[in-house]
Amino acid sequence: MMNRPTPKHKAPTLKFSLLGGSVWDLHEQKPENFTLIIFYRGLHCPVCKKYLEELANLMPAFNKKGVNVMAVSMDKEERARLSRKDWKLKNLPLGYNLTLEMAVNWGLYISKGIKEGEPDLFSEPGLFLVDNKADIYYSAINSNPWGRPYLPSFVDAVDFILANSYPARGEVV
Repeated sequence: MMNRPTPKHKAPTLKFSLLGGSVWDLHEQKPENFTLIIFYRGLHCPVCKKYLEELANLMPAFNKKGVNVMAVSMDKEERARLSRKDWKLKNLPLGYNLTLEMAVNWGLYISKGIKEGEPDLFSEPGLFLVDNKADIYYSAINSNPWGRPYLPSFVDAVDFILANSYPARGEVV
């Protein structure tokens, strides 16, 4: 059985390279309210393309609500650069070289490539909302590219969470 990060507990280590040359480390982030982390499958995934394009369009709304946004995959730098260019994601922070160990520590499903253009191994999608103390607030983990959380609902959810001091739910008892 896989361990998965659970709400109200510290997020696992998450550190990776960003396009642009810097290194991103979750535990060094200081968001006003939350960090929204999207794990995506990689350049080979047309569903990821649509999802990240929507995320990029929603970034100003998330930023206005004190939510930092980050997307990362196990793709190598060259594939991440192609994603940024081909998917027109110039303003979305894009990470690459997520290690297999980190993907597993975050509870992500791992798949083997089955067709041309897919990497040998890649993580399936995940979405995590991490609070400003680096605790998991919300998680959604998928075993396929479809069925991901609807991103516009998260913009409104942040308002609800903050206005009602709504607690994280679903922690292991």
